[in-house]
This record gives sequence, structure tokens and C-alpha cells, in this order.
Amino acid sequence: MRILVTNDDGVYAMGLWALVRALSEVGEVVVVAPDREQSAVGTSVTLHQPLRAREIKPLVKGIKSYSVEGTPADSVILALRGLLDDKVDLVASGINEGSNLGNDVLISGTVGAALQGYLNGIPSIALSVAALEDIHFDAAAKLAVVMARIIEAKALPREILFNINLPNLPLSQIQAVEITQLGRRSYGDVIKEGHDGKRKYYWIVRGKPDWESEEGTDIWALLNDRISITPLHSNLTSTSALSALKGLSQAIFQDLGLKS
Repeated sequence: MRILVTNDDGVYAMGLWALVRALSEVGEVVVVAPDREQSAVGTSVTLHQPLRAREIKPLVKGIKSYSVEGTPADSVILALRGLLDDKVDLVASGINEGSNLGNDVLISGTVGAALQGYLNGIPSIALSVAALEDIHFDAAAKLAVVMARIIEAKALPREILFNINLPNLPLSQIQAVEITQLGRRSYGDVIKEGHDGKRKYYWIVRGKPDWESEEGTDIWALLNDRISITPLHSNLTSTSALSALKGLSQAIFQDLGLKS
């Protein structure tokens, strides 16, 4: 099994190398990751300037490793389409410092990297731990091994994109594994102004999150010390709005002054 490991915290992040060490038990691991932190860039792709990648000395002996001057999504695309000669069987993104729950998946660089694997037809997982310091990477690393072996055994459809979040606890204290749907959380972003002596500038500051944590959601699972595994796909169509709009399509057509 050939595994591409990437992240959005940067190629030297401790979570990435915890993941590498664990997945080395399962197969051949290659690292291609951003040269710096790229949190909250989503699946942004660099199209209007060149990408540069260099091979680096790995933090785990024997692991082919590249640092990319680009986004997490850039790193995966470059790996799959340029840097790596052989096919990849799994893309693993993480282990992220901080959770990626609910609406976070729309801007998460960790999920954005895994999404590029999924869009290229490769089973992909994004792993995050709900903490920013004193992080227990070991549980997430062990879970990655379990998921990789399930995928290797072809026990699941090939079109796989899993967003996995873990509470920041020792493995022995985790209560259960839940298969979840996305919850909802918003941050109430605040704009702060400043001035550098020449012109005004702005900071977007994330406020305290507002949770909607119904049972069965990823947020509920984390709040109850459980692992959340959420299967995702790229179809963002709102089926409820689709039904409502279908009844309005003729009225919209007529309001445009068009005739059938």
C-alpha cells in the first residue's frame, strides 16, 4: 500500500510525523506538504504563479519527503500529477492541531487536501484532534492505521472521503466511535481595524463558536468524548432547496420576460 501524507500545519508539524510513523506500519509512506502553516485555506489551488518543491531531510528515517511552496491542495495535486511516479492508494491529511467540525470543512486546509485525493479517485482521510496544545496524537495515529487497513482490505467503496475528529484524550479514555453527519457551528467573525502609519488594515478575528450539537453530529460526538467519523462527498446540492426551486422555475422564466 502506498500512502501520501500531507497536512495544513506545515511539513515539520509534529502531527504529520506522528501520522507518518504510524502509517509506516501499513505501507510505503511519502510526505508532500506545505512549507508553512496553511490553516483555513480550504481547497485553494495556486494557478497564477509557479509552484516550487524541494526534497527535505525527513523527521522519520527513510521517508521520501517534499516541502511545497503552496497550499495543502497544491501539495496533493503536485504529488499525484508531478512528483510521484507510482500510484497512491490512500491520501491521509493531518494530524491537525485543532478540530475540523461542521461548517469548518468548507475552509479547512486539512479537509481541502484530502478532498483533492478524493477528486482524483483515491480514498482519502482527514484527521484532527480537538486541541491546540498538549495534544494526544497517539489515538489519532492508531485510528489512521485501523482505517488504512480497512481501506486496504477493500471493505469500503473506493470513493471515500472521511473527516475524522478525536477528543484530546488518551486512547483509554475515549468513550466510543461514532459515524456522524456534519453539525453546525459559526464563529461570529469580528473585524478589527488597525493603521500602519500609511493606510488602514483589517484583521478577521474568530469569535467564540456557536454550536448546534444534536445527537448524531460530529460536534455532539466530540462534546461527549467520542471519535467522530463523517463520510463526505463533493456534491453540495441542497436537495430541500432543489425541490422548492423546481416549483418556481417557470415563474422565474416568465419574470425574465422569456416565452417558451
